[in-house]
Amino acid sequence: MAKELTPVEAFLAPLGKITRQHRDIEGLVFWGGAEGWDAAPSEALEADEIVFYAEGLLIDGFHMDWALVLDGEAVDHLRLCFWQDGAPPPPVAAPWTVGAAGRWQAP
Repeated sequence: MAKELTPVEAFLAPLGKITRQHRDIEGLVFWGGAEGWDAAPSEALEADEIVFYAEGLLIDGFHMDWALVLDGEAVDHLRLCFWQDGAPPPPVAAPWTVGAAGRWQAP
């Protein structure tokens, strides 16, 4: 019998699938707050670190937006955006194409 996923595991399942299919993908981490989003990523994660990193933050009560960023038709990177309190900062104008996306609002 298959194990029932927790809500966090179910939310992160698409990221796990992406990282298994694209073993060389990077996850670029951005932090947001009252003043908006950081202009540059705080760190770049390897494919096998992405789900583990995000899971720890979600369990600790952070919110998350993620987007699979494409370069034309090719997968480029995962954009991982985290914030702690309230609504997310206003979005950054996206000059990129999104192939898939998700949002976690902490309970």
